[in-house]
Amino acid sequence: MDIFVPEKIQIGISSCLLGNQVRFDGGHKNSYYCRQEIEPFFEYTTVCPEMAIGMGAPRKSIRQVRDGDIVHIRSADGSLDVTDKLNEYSQAKVEELDYLGGYILCAKSPTCGMERVTEYKIGTNNGTKTGVGVFAKKLMERYPLLPVEEEGRLHDLPLRENFFTRVFAYNDWRKMTQSGLTKHKLMQFHSRYKYLLMAHSPQWYRELGPILADIQDVEQSAQVYFEGFMTALKIIATRKNHTSTLQHIQGYFKKKLTAAQKEELSESILKYRQGLLPLLVPITLINHYVREFPTPYIEEQVYLNPHPEALKLRYAY
Repeated sequence: MDIFVPEKIQIGISSCLLGNQVRFDGGHKNSYYCRQEIEPFFEYTTVCPEMAIGMGAPRKSIRQVRDGDIVHIRSADGSLDVTDKLNEYSQAKVEELDYLGGYILCAKSPTCGMERVTEYKIGTNNGTKTGVGVFAKKLMERYPLLPVEEEGRLHDLPLRENFFTRVFAYNDWRKMTQSGLTKHKLMQFHSRYKYLLMAHSPQWYRELGPILADIQDVEQSAQVYFEGFMTALKIIATRKNHTSTLQHIQGYFKKKLTAAQKEELSESILKYRQGLLPLLVPITLINHYVREFPTPYIEEQVYLNPHPEALKLRYAY
């Protein structure tokens, strides 16, 4: 079953990552991956807070400076302070971004860094990597369940796959809620995501079921469920959990496969567990058996196709 919609998912992205010359030195941080490999699958919304408040490029570089409980955004020499402007812009801008299905940020930026942004102690050049970009912080506070990632971290294959899994799941949930929430739809949604949840967090899978078992208020139960759902998917799926999930699915075919087919599937799962094969191999084999021996419940499992195959997210690990 194909869960994807014809229209592209809207992704927010730091403008410099698409080659736009908006950095303080008049340069950019063009990301080949974002610009070439994944752009065909998404519709981008670009943001550069510094340019948006009229700083121009090139411009004085700015950094985070902590003074007690207050973090200022200012130039190194202290002659330029844009704290208020950036906070006001960021607060207003994030309110316009409720249509996004994910966000890709530029690392280390005092405005767009997701984590480990250098914070300087006032009056010194001593810094600690404990800050969060002012715009990134407003974004994540306003939309705590929105899939957000830094471009550099997308070169880590498990993190990359995890981010886009969350993007498509987030979009799937929004499609369902926009069509009108019902108890039946919630149960169907949970059923389709059973094995994906098991791969990411068996514990969360067990905890999410009871939330839907006794629904009194559909909207309230849906919100509690979705918070747990996105929290579960943020956990990186391990080889151990993937193996267990694959073996659960394998059980649905035990009376349909020949001895040779059973052995082939078992061997592919084992070799994946040992790191000798990528996840794509047992998944492809299971998808083949689903087509050969139609099993509606398994056909509907998002786990088997959580994102477009052309993104090649399960090829290398």
